Amino acid sequence: VLYFQKNGVSNGSLYKKPFIEHFEQAPMYVAVLTFLAFGLGSIFGYLRDFMRAWGLEKRNIATEREQQKDFVPLYQDFEDFYTRNLYMRIRDNWNRPICSVPGPQFDLMERVTNDYNWTFRFTGRTIKNVINMGSYNYLGFAETDANALKTVTKELEKYGTGICSTRQEMGTLDKHVELEKLVATFLGVEDAMVFGMGFATNSMNIPALVGKGCLILSDELNHTSLVLGARLSGATIRIFKHNNTQSLESLLKDAVVDGQPRSHRAWRKIIILVEGIYSMEGSIVRLPEIVFLKKKYKAYLYLDEAHSIGAVGATGRGVVEYFGMNPDDVDVLMGTFTKSFGAAGGYIAGKKDLVDFLRTHSHSAVYATSMCPPVAEQIIRAMKCLMGLDGTTQGLQRVRQLGKNTRYFRQRLHEMGFIIYGNDDSPVVPLLLFMPGKIGAFSRRMLEKNIGVVVVGFPATPLTESRARFCVSAAHTREMLDTVLSALDEVGDFLLLKYSRYSKAAHPELYEETRFELED
Repeated sequence: VLYFQKNGVSNGSLYKKPFIEHFEQAPMYVAVLTFLAFGLGSIFGYLRDFMRAWGLEKRNIATEREQQKDFVPLYQDFEDFYTRNLYMRIRDNWNRPICSVPGPQFDLMERVTNDYNWTFRFTGRTIKNVINMGSYNYLGFAETDANALKTVTKELEKYGTGICSTRQEMGTLDKHVELEKLVATFLGVEDAMVFGMGFATNSMNIPALVGKGCLILSDELNHTSLVLGARLSGATIRIFKHNNTQSLESLLKDAVVDGQPRSHRAWRKIIILVEGIYSMEGSIVRLPEIVFLKKKYKAYLYLDEAHSIGAVGATGRGVVEYFGMNPDDVDVLMGTFTKSFGAAGGYIAGKKDLVDFLRTHSHSAVYATSMCPPVAEQIIRAMKCLMGLDGTTQGLQRVRQLGKNTRYFRQRLHEMGFIIYGNDDSPVVPLLLFMPGKIGAFSRRMLEKNIGVVVVGFPATPLTESRARFCVSAAHTREMLDTVLSALDEVGDFLLLKYSRYSKAAHPELYEETRFELED
């Protein structure tokens, strides 16, 4: 069976709507200059290390104690070299302290450095009304409106802030039970369990589901929480190319035919780990194709909807709804409340047998402190708003506004000539900077224009793919987005960032077509 997609028009029965993603390659000269920039930076780094070793330059970073000079170094490795000599040059672009709610705009504490970013001091001044293009506040529920937070305030007064116990001991409250029932209803599944930390929802639950003798097939760009959970499980891990169903099917075929190494016994379980929206690429999982393969090869599917729940789908129910699929097609539905819901924590949802098993065997349920009640109430408030249970259509309006803002922002960036990654419906918008020197320059110049952005480079991205990552929100007004786009147009010209060899408006026929073949 052949499934073919060109310019977002899907000809296969697996897709019910256009599916458009962009991953344009940079011109060759950009890649060459990027490698040269890293090479020059490394040469000067080794020179400065030599000067530090001979006392010609002050050593600011952590060093081994004299008594341990013959030990294996505790602090020294290649990434430490990178941190010391390259990251420090642009360190001022991260960990900037915010002193307001991270809504569509925020206030920033001004800080300066007198020793080239080794230390910072605060000036006492506040940079007001910075447009926030970095927070995962997709639906705008990170807010301080007293009327909206009335129920949260009431729960805070009733329960306080702490639980001081785990779910298995004295830490299960009526609010947790209420939230879990609501999550299950929202997702259309039998049951759900909530956890106090989103990262731990993955890293502490995957080891409860798989172990030795099991096989994990993981997308190469999966989040660190999924990677850590897979490693802690003790299962065998094999990596498939990002969102590439041909690569996945090849691994599945080999796993079924060959079984375990040496013994060639059948794997106890095969589980596929994917994300709904990939937070560094802005791409959306090819869920229909992966479900097709999962059923064909009798594997399990674990779907991390941290960035997609609330953000995509007609009513914000994530990629399952986005593709018009049945939630029962996914064995383990995972998501977080830290993004679209403006809160904290995560959930695992699916069949009642799965959730009951995790209530007993999850490390997070056994050892971690429960979610605090005001946070649970904030999630309930936001989810009821999305479901229309608050008597308004505000939740649906937010989902639709996020979609409009996302498509508008992405379309304008394409037209300006920037290289951006990901799906046209993804509110995560990576804008490629490539060269390491442009990471700091871009972030600083945008802040000068009162726009806060997140910039990312190696080792969080491939060496040649440094980028700025924008997160679009339903709370952004058209005026805010136009202000950001105007600034980007100016900064893009100044820093020569418009690498795209075509724009969506001018040459739609040039968009790369993607071909997938799935065997019967």
